[in-house]
Amino acid sequence: MLATRIRQKDGIFYLASYSAKEILGKVRFISRYYDEDEQIVPQAVPQHDEIAQFIARVERTDAAFQRQLSRAKVRSLKNFYEMAVTQPPIPGTVLLFTSDRLNFRALEGQESVGHLQDPNSKFLIIDGQHRLAALRFYLTEHPDEAKNIDVPCVIFDGRSEDFAAEMFVIINSTPTRINKSHLVDLYERVSWADPDRRFAARLVDSLYSESDSPLRYRVNRLGGRSQKDKWILQAELFNELYRWVRADWKKIKQASNSYREAEKYYNVVRDFLKAAHKAWGETWASDGYMTTKPVTIKAMIRVCADLAREDADPADGRQKRWEQRLAVWADQQKAFKVEGFYERFPAKGEVERVARIHRDLAKVAGIEVRSPANAGDK
Repeated sequence: MLATRIRQKDGIFYLASYSAKEILGKVRFISRYYDEDEQIVPQAVPQHDEIAQFIARVERTDAAFQRQLSRAKVRSLKNFYEMAVTQPPIPGTVLLFTSDRLNFRALEGQESVGHLQDPNSKFLIIDGQHRLAALRFYLTEHPDEAKNIDVPCVIFDGRSEDFAAEMFVIINSTPTRINKSHLVDLYERVSWADPDRRFAARLVDSLYSESDSPLRYRVNRLGGRSQKDKWILQAELFNELYRWVRADWKKIKQASNSYREAEKYYNVVRDFLKAAHKAWGETWASDGYMTTKPVTIKAMIRVCADLAREDADPADGRQKRWEQRLAVWADQQKAFKVEGFYERFPAKGEVERVARIHRDLAKVAGIEVRSPANAGDK
């Protein structure tokens, strides 16, 4: 195929054009799309193909891609293809990715224009699945139009899955396109993410997956494998941990091994939540109580940060010490009954209510509340 090679800093990618019929045979759809009586069945995604797994999870679970909205979006695009005559139906490029390293042979006398090899397997669509799905349905009803539609494509080749993941996040990182919880999944994989955000994301992942975590599989990652009831959204947990990490960042960034430092912070949170579990007793994870609802978990993370700053060391015996410190919370069980909870903790909204519960729980346990502003430097 004829293509233009484009260089930008250390990156090389290609600009090419496929006929409508040709491109639909060269890409794989990893989400299901609907028309009137037709559907595109998603292609199976291999377990080792991490970025395809991630994109598929986003499009199958994010509210912006639910069946009803996806159907409406495809139908709207298809209608546009039918109505567009002088205006190009697909004026923007679709972004394609292959892990194959494609051979490029420049034309004689040309440096940037030449012949580009096709990949051995189908392209993964980083951006443009809805446009191509609508094109597929449109050509089913108007097959003769195929010869009059060429689709401009940007092709990335031979890169790591991390590169494709980063491209997907850059393109989709507006609030209306991708849920924030999905971005937390990728903070460690994107090079432009701030180190303190990557650190906090690592804590979230450990709290979700480690076998000794009181929050194991209880964090709603919008596509996680557990069928257990979820207690808190991943983005909410990330925000609280990031609040703490940002306040302690001056100290954290001095550590020679960030992974070991993240493990140390994880152990602190784990010990605190285990101590809290013992204090709350049977009300922990009970539907009739608010002890493991998001508002209380967020408040407890703040109490954990306060307590850790005064009594994190020594690590040996820490959980026992904190069990004794938090034992007074057992007397607060009635206050955390679901019935009447919001009357007992009146507030203008969730943010104010979390702050109030944080102060109340800390005061009962004799823990000094320290706001992020005076807890440390960013």
